[in-house]
Amino acid sequence: MMEKELTPLRNYALSLTHNLDETKDLVQETILKAYRYKEKFEAGTNLRGWLYTILKNSFINNYRRDQKRNTFLDSTDNTYFIDLPSQRVENDAELRFIRKDLDNAVDSLPIDLKTTFKLNAEGFKYHEISDELNIPIGTVKTRIFIARRILREKLKDYGREFGFPMQFA
Repeated sequence: MMEKELTPLRNYALSLTHNLDETKDLVQETILKAYRYKEKFEAGTNLRGWLYTILKNSFINNYRRDQKRNTFLDSTDNTYFIDLPSQRVENDAELRFIRKDLDNAVDSLPIDLKTTFKLNAEGFKYHEISDELNIPIGTVKTRIFIARRILREKLKDYGREFGFPMQFA
């Protein structure tokens, strides 16, 4: 029964890995997990969907494991600033002006755009904003998109000054 699913599984794995050897390993791992956990599969449900889910989750787990393995931690002391011959005092006046302009630009947004944008800027996910404001998630995405476009236009001089391409300025 699972044999007829091998070709679609290989194609899906190849679309994720872009590497033939990794594709073979991923499909093999998927089949192994499917046999190991076959009692969790409910007869009459979508076998291909179940296998795709196992494959995708295996791919994600392997990717995360590889990223952790390739992370390099530098445990040496960073004494660059301590070793500087003179101490520098930063003048943050320019940063205060920029922050004020940014705050003014955000505050000038219509209330619905401003509320949605601020929640997103504070780190809330789209679905959390949707639940909080009791609006559809599509409306949340649209409001954030429009707010960004308006702010990009209002703050385009800063974009040019700091070297951002015109499409972002």
